[in-house]
Amino acid sequence: MSGVGLGQRPENRRQRVVKSLWTGIWLVYLSAPVTDLLHGGHGTGVRVLGWIGLAAFVVWYMVLVFRTGRGEHNRLVLGSLGVLAAQSTLLALTLGREWLVLFVYVSIASGAALPLRLARWTIPAASALMAAIAFAVPDGRAYLAGLLIPALLGGFAMTGVRELVRTTIALREARATVAQLAANEERLRLARDLHDLLGHSLSLITLKSELAGRMLPDHPDKAAQQVADIEQVSRQALVDVREAVTGYRRPRLAAELAGARAALTAAGIVAEIPSPPDLDGVPEDSESALAWALREAVTNVVRHSGARRCTVEVLRRRTLDGPVLELSVEDNGRGGPGTVPAATPGNGLTGLTERLEKTGGTLEAGGSRSGFRLTARVPVTDVGSGS
Repeated sequence: MSGVGLGQRPENRRQRVVKSLWTGIWLVYLSAPVTDLLHGGHGTGVRVLGWIGLAAFVVWYMVLVFRTGRGEHNRLVLGSLGVLAAQSTLLALTLGREWLVLFVYVSIASGAALPLRLARWTIPAASALMAAIAFAVPDGRAYLAGLLIPALLGGFAMTGVRELVRTTIALREARATVAQLAANEERLRLARDLHDLLGHSLSLITLKSELAGRMLPDHPDKAAQQVADIEQVSRQALVDVREAVTGYRRPRLAAELAGARAALTAAGIVAEIPSPPDLDGVPEDSESALAWALREAVTNVVRHSGARRCTVEVLRRRTLDGPVLELSVEDNGRGGPGTVPAATPGNGLTGLTERLEKTGGTLEAGGSRSGFRLTARVPVTDVGSGS
């Protein structure tokens, strides 16, 4: 049903239209009453009352089925079904056997609008009422065999659909809850790890700072040693924090390629992005380093280059030091020789270089003929392929 389940409330105009059409399709089986009104030989007054009764039945049925899932009390639904059953009885008794088909819709509405514990009684009750009316109208028994099974099967089929939709909704809600709990747990774990990492280091830095301050007037050499210790502790704390945070948000190359395409396109830059490469033989840390390099390069292109085109390539190459996976990002912006703003300190390239060096990789960044080019390489295990 194009994302709109029976028993589930439509959330927008499109879903309301789709559900209305889906529900309305099944009204085609009312052709028997319509034909009876057109060609049944009834008088004008009877036909007018018949059309009014049929229209009232359809409207009541559509409202009941369409509003399923909005939390009505079962008593209201049972009352609505009672109205439908009364209409069906009156029309069948007064207009003839062709109107027995209305009880099939009563049965289906029971399965769609009521929980199984109630529908298991109302569906047989609607079918039994139809059988009783069939014996009361002329030649009604001839129609009974063709309507009784659809009434029972259709009604209970709707209970299955209703329960399936309710189960699906419950599973989606449970999945969202699990995801939220997992995110909360990750945040708590990150908070604990940062506390453990920084608590000792910051306490030590505070103590040594106080000690250096007391030593400075009389023992400047010892104070200098304390300052050196403070620098060492702070650097180690910074490394620990970086490693901890990196572990929580390790990027993937395929995801970064998709993100690069979206970012460049949004900035009005023509993007030439390759398909995700084969990463066989590429360690996880190496892939992560290339992903960080791609993110930093694309960020610089979008923010600083003024480029109109950016080309990204990911290739396996064989060098004197062995096979490598090479990432290159080149743009046609303001990055020619002698103008390399993206290579100045403080823009993240130093961090990328350190990250790549930890994996045995290298980073090159500088002007090219057309603009600016960044190239990152990481070693890979030889899998018998090259460029």
